Amino acid sequence: MSLLRVRPAAAVAALAVAVIALAAAGGGDAYGLTKPGTVISYDRRSLMVDGRREIFFSGSIHYPRSPPHEWADLISRAKEGGLNVIESYVFWNGHEPEMGVYNFEGRYDMIKFFKLIQEHEMFAMVRIGPFVQAEWNHGGLPYWLREVPDIVFRTDNEPFKKLMQKFVTMIVTKLKDAKLFASQGGPIILAQIENEYQHMEAAFKENGTRYIDWAAKMAISTGTGVPWIMCKQTKAPHEVIPTCNGRHCGDTWPGPTDKTKPLLWTENWTAQYRVFGDPPSQRSAEDIAFAVARFFSVGGSMVNYYMYHGGTNFGRTGASFVMPRYYDEAPLDEFGMYKEPKWGHLRDLHQALRLCKKALLWGNPSSQPLGKLYEARLFEIPEKKVCVAFLSNHNTKEDGTVTFRGQQYFVPRRSVSILGDCKTVVFSTQHVNSQHNQRTFHFTDQTVQNNVWEMYTEGDKVPTYKLTNVRTERPLESYNLTKDKTDYIWYTTSFKLEAEDLPFRRDITPVLEVSSHGHAMVAFVNGKYVGAGHGTKMNKAFTLERPVELRVGINHVSILSSTLGMQDSGAYLEHRQAGVHAVTIQGLNTGTLDLSDNGWGHIVGLDGELKQAHTENGGQVQWKPAVFDQPLTWYRRRFDMPTGEDPVVIDLNPMGKGILFVNGEGLGRYWSSYKHALGRPSQYLYHVPRCFLKPTGNVLTLFEEEGGKPDAIMILTVKRDNICSFISEKNPGHVRSWERKDSQLTAVTNDLKPRAVLSCPEKKTIQQVVFASYGNPLGICGNYTVGNCHTPKAKEIVEKACVGKKSCELVVSHDIYGGDLNCPGTTATLAVQAKCSKRQRTAEQ
Repeated sequence: MSLLRVRPAAAVAALAVAVIALAAAGGGDAYGLTKPGTVISYDRRSLMVDGRREIFFSGSIHYPRSPPHEWADLISRAKEGGLNVIESYVFWNGHEPEMGVYNFEGRYDMIKFFKLIQEHEMFAMVRIGPFVQAEWNHGGLPYWLREVPDIVFRTDNEPFKKLMQKFVTMIVTKLKDAKLFASQGGPIILAQIENEYQHMEAAFKENGTRYIDWAAKMAISTGTGVPWIMCKQTKAPHEVIPTCNGRHCGDTWPGPTDKTKPLLWTENWTAQYRVFGDPPSQRSAEDIAFAVARFFSVGGSMVNYYMYHGGTNFGRTGASFVMPRYYDEAPLDEFGMYKEPKWGHLRDLHQALRLCKKALLWGNPSSQPLGKLYEARLFEIPEKKVCVAFLSNHNTKEDGTVTFRGQQYFVPRRSVSILGDCKTVVFSTQHVNSQHNQRTFHFTDQTVQNNVWEMYTEGDKVPTYKLTNVRTERPLESYNLTKDKTDYIWYTTSFKLEAEDLPFRRDITPVLEVSSHGHAMVAFVNGKYVGAGHGTKMNKAFTLERPVELRVGINHVSILSSTLGMQDSGAYLEHRQAGVHAVTIQGLNTGTLDLSDNGWGHIVGLDGELKQAHTENGGQVQWKPAVFDQPLTWYRRRFDMPTGEDPVVIDLNPMGKGILFVNGEGLGRYWSSYKHALGRPSQYLYHVPRCFLKPTGNVLTLFEEEGGKPDAIMILTVKRDNICSFISEKNPGHVRSWERKDSQLTAVTNDLKPRAVLSCPEKKTIQQVVFASYGNPLGICGNYTVGNCHTPKAKEIVEKACVGKKSCELVVSHDIYGGDLNCPGTTATLAVQAKCSKRQRTAEQ
């Protein structure tokens, strides 16, 4: 029987009074500390831990998207950023790649991951799904499900429900056996069943409604002792809690229709996931903070940042067209490095909201209009003089000043100011007091050392129909043949032409036209490369048209079709198709020749895959000195690990399209030849985790489909050693200037001026101040310029305060830097850029 208890309203009200008293006595924040028998319950205000309301700041870190070697650091940095919950999906196709064959090792060691969360005294949220979407191959569903007779995914279908229940039960059992649920003293306080099903329910109609009701009952029956949630499911059945996914849940989501359930935000997108062909995109720290503050201002009590660290879609794990680099714009970037100011600004927001926790969880809510697109939202306990106010400006182009309780407050455009005691601004979403940093990539000597390449070409063995053993009248659908074991499949046919079939005129050339359901192809006629084509994420189907040279007699068409993952969303995933479906030759003297029913042979996979060319020892292929710019060619070289501890990157800008390995580990698909609208590849830098590397003799292997120049590939390291500050004297003081004493907001310093804090990465100190200006500087970290109100002595003052130190604190005040507040155009801003590095040891040392 489940330990989960949803308390009736009267009991909740009585409990709330008791908890207020407990909080007044000095109860602290909950950071993943549970004991056997812990009860996770809820009311409209929040989840409750043993009857105590709490606010939760959660971050998504998916265990298969980072090596286990990095998990502890990622969790630690998330906690340092003010999080008290870590969330992860569970990936069915990773854990059960073949029916009845299980994998819980390496990056799929789910138990180890959740135990690390517990060791860091944090809570956890497990989103079992088992459909997860997540821009993950097939949405997490294993390919073999497609071959189960009469199956229809994610609806009232007995074959699917039987297998889904078996997997969910197995996962819950493994987590129980490891005592990982809060009811057992573990960190897991929430579990999710299904994922964003509401639009699917509309597609499947009554079958969808029956299925989602069944899924809820099935999940509850597992007896986890913690609440279950469903995201993007407004009417989640039974005691399952519906949650919001999106960018602005505080303004777009009214909350559960059942008023006994809390407002939980399971996906606050910290950026935009990207696919091949996408230009760069980002989401500012200010916009994320605005959205979170709005959500808490309307009664929200938990936000989960999706992603807090995106990591890498290693190997072939990405969904169709999704790049290996996943949510690189998250607070912790692909390499696990702090992305500032996003990481620091959100950390400061969490601290501000924690200062207001008592009012948020137990105060009486109210709202007050302050003008067009301005409002105040309050939570107040008058008898205890506890109050918090959120002053919101929804104008996107207009700053403003509002009057609240007799006092004027400046509220920037599209921002929320948090008044920790309904009087004092402790945080403004638009005013960033945290530091900035700039990511840079650095050439290493390993790029040129032993830059000797070998090759093994598939292009010498372009197959013809006679060499195939899977033959049909028409081309077969790709996924049903590859079974998701490879991206590649050969289609080939042969046909005979007479002299009178060929064009008589020299200005007419036959054209090969190949129609495909997706995703890409490389075409050969009579063994000669004729071109490549591809679809897009939005339009996967495409047609390749290329002029070709044909001859009298037998001609051969050979097409290497490739996919870039399986689709991860939508109804009837089991019927999605890929691969060649129609082929014609146009421009013949006798008219168009339709080869679609000509008889086709198929070969699944590449010869190099069969012979394990990607492995560290090179497999069973005959390597030879490389010739560059060849299609369908395996290339490899050896390199030593770059010195130091900075992350390692491979720059594949000189290449075309293919897949990349280091020491046999798949680093993901690359597609440098596919340029977005701004003329650059969507991704050309590839993370090589240092735990994949040896000190010497590492093997870099690529399969190149189109042709490229491997000798121009660079091996780089990554740094965030350029640290910056950009703070106005008009900003509110840093949130660390305040604390709660006896429930009242109290200043911890007599000087509440804003401060710039510069802090170097671990083991490094500030060696140089590159830029410093007070007045009206412009630009971004790494590219600041002075304005007309520049104060020349600012740099000297900053150097004296910071050089040689790991961190330094700079009061932002015109008095210190000689600034003139009457200078036309001044913003009273201090901008600083400093350079961190390890101190060089001298010979005497």
